[in-house]
Amino acid sequence: MSYENKPGPAGETSTAWPTDSQITRQPDRATLLMFLHPYCPCSRASIEELNRLLGQCQNSVSVNVLFVRPNGVSDDWANTSLRKVAQSIPGVHVALDENGKEARRFGAESSGYVVLYNPKGELLFSGGITGTRGHEGQNAGEDAVIAMVNGHSMPLTHTHVYGCDLFDPEAKTDK
Repeated sequence: MSYENKPGPAGETSTAWPTDSQITRQPDRATLLMFLHPYCPCSRASIEELNRLLGQCQNSVSVNVLFVRPNGVSDDWANTSLRKVAQSIPGVHVALDENGKEARRFGAESSGYVVLYNPKGELLFSGGITGTRGHEGQNAGEDAVIAMVNGHSMPLTHTHVYGCDLFDPEAKTDK
């Protein structure tokens, strides 16, 4: 129980879109990034919450899911069932984040970390969209992202993230 409720670390997230990012920010709508460890069992709930969230956002957000691939692992290391589920969500762009370069740029340290930027490149939200590790259901992070994408202001701009260390190639297994 204490593990389920223990948040993972989060780095410093820039309030402005990092100029050195290789990810294309959309100038006509919000851009959401989710960073995942391909073997984190907690992140299945994050993907399911993302899918549910997108059903309430009426194509108002561009979504990129990035799977961190550490140096020294095989080319197919990140081809997991979690990645296949992410690829099955309509409108979601899934890519590898080689050695976590983008994750580091955006302050992501734990699997399931989400950042949301407005069309001007200003940070609206950072954190997780699950209430605890591996549990789906209504939560403050998901509610905040939905509200912001749909043009409502929210006082909540950060939540805890619950997931495995993004940079640990030996993290939990997801076969």
